[in-house]
Amino acid sequence: MEFIADFHIHSKYSRATSRDMDIKHIAEWAKLKGITLMGTGDFTHHLWLEELKGNLQDLGNGLFLHNDVHFMLTCEISSIYSKKGKTYRVHNMIFSPSFKTTDKINETLSRYGNLASDGRPILGMDAEELARIVFDIDESCMFIPAHVWTPWFSVFGSMSGFDRIEDCFEKQTPRIFALESGLSSDPGMNWRLSALDKYTIISNSDSHSPQKIGREANVFDCELNYKTIREVLSAKDKKRFLYTVEFFPEEGKYHYDGHRLCGTRLSPKQTRENNGRCPKCAKPVTVGVMNRVEQLADRPEGYVPPSGIPFKNLIPLDEIIAEAKGVGKTSQGVEREYRACLAKLGTEFEILNKAPKEVLKKELSPRIAEGILRVREGKVHIQAGYDGEYGKIQIFSDDDKQQTAEKQLSLF
Repeated sequence: MEFIADFHIHSKYSRATSRDMDIKHIAEWAKLKGITLMGTGDFTHHLWLEELKGNLQDLGNGLFLHNDVHFMLTCEISSIYSKKGKTYRVHNMIFSPSFKTTDKINETLSRYGNLASDGRPILGMDAEELARIVFDIDESCMFIPAHVWTPWFSVFGSMSGFDRIEDCFEKQTPRIFALESGLSSDPGMNWRLSALDKYTIISNSDSHSPQKIGREANVFDCELNYKTIREVLSAKDKKRFLYTVEFFPEEGKYHYDGHRLCGTRLSPKQTRENNGRCPKCAKPVTVGVMNRVEQLADRPEGYVPPSGIPFKNLIPLDEIIAEAKGVGKTSQGVEREYRACLAKLGTEFEILNKAPKEVLKKELSPRIAEGILRVREGKVHIQAGYDGEYGKIQIFSDDDKQQTAEKQLSLF
């Protein structure tokens, strides 16, 4: 069966996360989006784990059910540690096939730090040692480096990472078969490194609120159970892992280099011209994902390896509606319109991805339909995100907006 999965989210017990990130709301929004399988996130937190055990039905196949939405037990660990005289900060995801395995992982990791401090705990533990502990507990776990290019907290991060997967995970490297692209990169950027060809690239929302679930996701056509999904990811099976859904990477908040305090956004070329410093205050800039990929790449832009899983760049429906209406995406009008679109045409992914052009134009306002079609065709302009600031999307040009305003005035 074909289904959409979003493995990486956070619960209400993580910092800067909506209190609506509970099982009820996650399942509700997964259904609105059209997502069949969600990661639970945060299984290391004792209170969240209690809620998971109390609300999820164990299907006996490594997956769990709530209100017709499937769940897989997942968490993210932040490792901050010193190795060979340098400090590293690396985030990794752990996928567990059962509560029994999860309990064992939590029992062991609790000796290394306070798991109750945050949904995504910080442990002073080498990433290689963390992987070894997890696999020693249960070989069927999945251990996936998270958002691998993020500057401050990832395996390739410009501020805190490594140049090679092998340097980070050493003896555990052969047991790792997948990487998460993160919001500021897409598979096409990862394909520029031949060393990553053996890894399956997955994409997830890393959502801190229900509305952002599925902003990145994975589309499978396989049996809906833990063992099969693990096999598909391990084998990099293009027949059963159909494609990933991606942000336009420029929209991610670390795509370009820059210095947020000064409002300075720099392309990799501009960073080199400024010797890595902010032209306004002369402090070092945060080197973003695009620059870091170029540092490590051994292939040109646009290279597609034969084994690469395809991907589609999409913009969430609420952002398209907000742009079409010329208002902020958190406004009540956007949510009303969002719900009205779903009532007419089904889930968000069906609208963004599958609804025929003529159906969109018949059922939705002309401007929203046009916005969806432009996004499908990649006809968008984005000011790249930098140093923690999301990129700014423009689907409609200033000329489009002027023409719309003139049409509206002509009605009066």
